[in-house]
Amino acid sequence: MKIILMIVFIFCSNVIFAQKITPEMYIDIYKDAAVAEMKRSGVPASITLAQGILETESGNSELVKKSNNHFGIKCKANWTGETVRHTDDAANECFRKYSKAAESYKDHSDFLKTSSRYSSLFELNPTDYKGWAYGLKKAGYATNPKYPQIVISNIEKYNLQQYDDSNFGLKTFTDVTQKQAEPTYAKLAYVGKVLDGEDEITAGIKNADKINGLKAIYASAGTSLIAIATSANIDLAKLLDYNDLTSDGLLKENQIIYFEKKNKQGNADLYKVIEDESLQIISQKNAVQLKQLSQLNNMREFILIRKGSVIKLR
Repeated sequence: MKIILMIVFIFCSNVIFAQKITPEMYIDIYKDAAVAEMKRSGVPASITLAQGILETESGNSELVKKSNNHFGIKCKANWTGETVRHTDDAANECFRKYSKAAESYKDHSDFLKTSSRYSSLFELNPTDYKGWAYGLKKAGYATNPKYPQIVISNIEKYNLQQYDDSNFGLKTFTDVTQKQAEPTYAKLAYVGKVLDGEDEITAGIKNADKINGLKAIYASAGTSLIAIATSANIDLAKLLDYNDLTSDGLLKENQIIYFEKKNKQGNADLYKVIEDESLQIISQKNAVQLKQLSQLNNMREFILIRKGSVIKLR
């Protein structure tokens, strides 16, 4: 019986480890890193992702598994970090080794940015992925004569050019002018209807960018908080504090994000809950500090508020 169970276990283990990462999975895992590097260095995210897919076989190659090297960058004379040996154009060649994928992405950007061979690429329009693909081959990045066509094919097949928009995942939030009456209700454009049922307004359509006097962006679920902090050039810890967030990582839901401390009170008296939502989300919608909102309404900070409830903002 033990022998049979052992055989079954080995078989199942082999099946699990035989599963491969798909290109779509690779993109989902590394798109934020590519966008962050684009904003830091100017290398189009579409090019970075397309090269990563090609060079790592979508994260499944032997080289990437033993080195975290996503772009096939060889040691070169100036490399002082760890190395691995791998057969590519020749047997037992020296490749750079990284402790994590993020280091590989950064080194890839720096490799292109600091080499005079690739300087002409940075004169191209950032959205000219075809020019970048052919320019990489011309500058000697790869020996495969079809390298540009493969990179371009990856970009167009998986719609990677969408990530070349510097505002990917970050949309301007719309502020709706409020009527000053007593009492006033907060009237916000936030994926749904405004409180008095006038117009249905979706966040990001208009170009206004203030809520309760504060600048804000609308970040989509899955957006990296560190990417937001990097693009805004502020410390991640401060970004978390400004938005009453307790941990970094990826946003679990669409959310308004502020780059400065929220106010202690709203610019309206009351807010009527449109759908069941947390007090933290209500504080984000109205640019009011969560602690102040909690004290004002005598509620726990992360309590769920039922649809139809009225919350004091000041």
